Amino acid sequence: MKITFEQIKADENIKSYIRKADESLVALGYTEHSFPHVCKVADTASRILKVLGYSDREAELAAIAGYLHDIGNVINRVDHAQSGAVMAFRILDKMNAAPDDVATIITAIGNHDESTAFPVNPVAAALILADKTDVRRSRVRNQDMSQFDIHDRVNYAVTQSEVQVSKEEISLTITIDTSICSVMDYFEIFLSRMLLCKRSAEKLGIRFGLVINGQKML
Repeated sequence: MKITFEQIKADENIKSYIRKADESLVALGYTEHSFPHVCKVADTASRILKVLGYSDREAELAAIAGYLHDIGNVINRVDHAQSGAVMAFRILDKMNAAPDDVATIITAIGNHDESTAFPVNPVAAALILADKTDVRRSRVRNQDMSQFDIHDRVNYAVTQSEVQVSKEEISLTITIDTSICSVMDYFEIFLSRMLLCKRSAEKLGIRFGLVINGQKML
């Protein structure tokens, strides 16, 4: 059976897992990982593959993987990519999804976290790029700047963020308020993610670019 992105978004059980996973991350002090994040990741991952000429079905699988990618946080933040992949398998299998589609989706989810990530296929590469480029002020839930850790400070400093995709390059263009954090602070937190984005873009046969405050960094 060909499972659609609309079916996944309408599923109340999946919505519950996303909400409860984000509640766990609230308790742990993490930035927002709820519906704004997963919907943005789903949209960006799908858009990347569409622009690069992949099939509509591959783009839809990327959207599904993007929407489901963080449900493993409901179990634990540690190894959430792998536990999320197992959860996604059970969900999709119960929905009678085609095995090839299930395999593609869970492979992408299981390979999206930077500690163990690798762009093993185009859907995984698109998911990594979409997830790691979602940097924005609105993801910071702590409104007391005196209590910010470096992750809060770096995300809050990003006043504008845009992901642009062409057949030659995917680029993240951000504006950082350097009165809140320095550009070096950004690299201290996100260097491994940006290098992972570079590898993921290469998997798709394109370049990865990073522009901060009008200066091309990668």
